[in-house]
Amino acid sequence: MLLTLDLNDARPLHEQVAAAIRRAIGEGSCAPGDRLPPARELAQALGINTNTVLRALRDLRDEGLLEFRRGRGVSVAGVAGGRALLVQRARELLEDAQRHGYGREDLITILEELP
Repeated sequence: MLLTLDLNDARPLHEQVAAAIRRAIGEGSCAPGDRLPPARELAQALGINTNTVLRALRDLRDEGLLEFRRGRGVSVAGVAGGRALLVQRARELLEDAQRHGYGREDLITILEELP
């Protein structure tokens, strides 16, 4: 699993890690039942603290995307379908809009104007 982080991104690192894993699941790079590398390996590959990766994994477990099994590691529980993937994309869109000087209400107005 190849994950990358944007160190210029204002979001906390654990959110970036969760987003990258969510995206990999949504795009089919990780299928249900696939095991993720251990948190320590992910942290080393990304150059971040293991606790940061663990926090991201717990968030994804709480969303129902990952499953923790004692002695067997972390595996993909389901596909990031519909809502989870849309929420992630909406967050990214809102952050991009804010970088360009638009707020949440501006973005809502733009979306409502779409056909």
